[in-house]
Parts: sequence; structure tokens; C-alpha cells
Amino acid sequence: MSKPKAGFRNPANLPSKTCAACGRPFTWRRKWARDWDSVRYCSERCRRNGAAS
Repeated sequence: MSKPKAGFRNPANLPSKTCAACGRPFTWRRKWARDWDSVRYCSERCRRNGAAS
């Protein structure tokens, strides 16, 4: 059995949220590490459309 690669994260262990615009679940991304608590949308498109859709 080989060692897992350095930096590999198991997606099943990452936190997730529901998008405020489309209602789909999305998981934590490294670029959101600093402000995960304030992330509300899964994508730039959803952020632009807001909760109106």
C-alpha cells in the first residue's frame, strides 16, 4: 500500500454549505480558507445573481 500524496485532502472530510442563490451544496475550497464563514455562494455566477433566483 502506498503513501497518500502530500497535500491530498479527502473530499468526504471537507466542510460543505448550501448556496444561497441556487440551493446546491458546495464544499470548501482552498481559496476560501481565510473567509469560509462569509462565503455564501458556490460560484461567481450565483454571487452576481444573488438570492433572487
